[in-house]
Order: sequence, then C-alpha cells, then structure tokens
Amino acid sequence: MRLFHFLNEEFGLKDLREKRLKISRVAQLNDPFELLAVDLAKAENRKLIKAWKGTFGNRHGLVCFSRSWRNPVQWSHYADKHKGICLGFDVADHLPRQVAYVTSRFNWPIEIDEIFSGQLLFTKFAHWSYEDEFRIFTTLEDPEDDLHYMNFSNDLVLRQVIVGSESSITRSAVADALGPSLTGVEVFKARPPFRSFRVVRNKDASLWA
Repeated sequence: MRLFHFLNEEFGLKDLREKRLKISRVAQLNDPFELLAVDLAKAENRKLIKAWKGTFGNRHGLVCFSRSWRNPVQWSHYADKHKGICLGFDVADHLPRQVAYVTSRFNWPIEIDEIFSGQLLFTKFAHWSYEDEFRIFTTLEDPEDDLHYMNFSNDLVLRQVIVGSESSITRSAVADALGPSLTGVEVFKARPPFRSFRVVRNKDASLWA
C-alpha cells in the first residue's frame, strides 16, 4: 500500500541520502495518551500499564505514516510548516497497521492478551484522526548515537518525494540526496490549491528550480 512520511528539510534529505527512516521512541511521541487509551481509574491498573509501557518502550519503537500527503495540517506539524518534504512509500501489506480513533477510553479487559496490547498500540483520541495514521512497530537494535533506523527495503520502497510549498529545497538537492541507487522515484513540488484546503501537486515545473 502507498503510505506517506513527513519530515523537515534537514532530516528529510538526510534520510534520502542514508536510505532509511529514523525510528521514534515511545517516550518521545507528542501525545501524552500514547499507549494509554484504556480506562485507568484503578490505581493497580495504572501501575501495571506504566510498567508495561516502560518495558515495551525500551525494547520497541515505531515509524508513523499517513494514508495521504494532501492534508495541510500534516505539513504544518510534521514538515516544518510546509518547508520540508513528504516521502511516499510502497509498504508491504503485512507491516503497517491502521490506527483506530475513539472518543472515549475503552474498558479494562477481562483478560490481558494480544488483543488488549494491540488496542493500546493502535488506538488514539478521535481529534488525531486527521493524521489517518498507520504504524509499524519494530524492535530497537543496533543503535547509532542512541538512535535507531529502519532501512529502505523491498518491504519499504521509496516511490515519491514531495517537496513542501514553502520549501527552499531545490531539484538538484533532491537528486543529489537520492543518488544513483534510487531510480524511478517521482519528484515534485506541492502547492496550496485555489478552491479547496487539500494540498495539490504544482504542475508548473518552471516555478521550481
């Protein structure tokens, strides 16, 4: 499936050069309710989930994607106010899982099982639904300066580089970052449309050096 990953200019070009995406740590995510979508009114449940989240977060990280590159809020929040880029990947169907958006926290289950763990990992408050998010969780291995990465691969194939409407990134900068090993990648610049609030492709190539 085609999924999209937003980045600022610095890390976007860096990831293109290095052919990989940085894996996010659970503790560094921007939502304080991450992995806490269950009702935690009881103190013993809060203690249990806190311990589980800490242990899980020390061993696992995630890479987040969106189903679409056209949402202007995504560009504002995750691509440095439209100054960054968005990378479109063909992702193997077995890797990502879609986030479910809810208006209230779900009840504590009768049994602590994989279904419950999945709910914790892939449930967010409904106000985040504009992200239309898919997630890939992975184990944290082989750190570089305490950072972890997921390499481009046959399961994560780069297909598009979309440059933000306010970006100063040039065509040559993208080409240099892609290098000779990434061929057939579609590269274009986005723009705000004239009749809607969805980001669109700038078809006038002459406006982008």
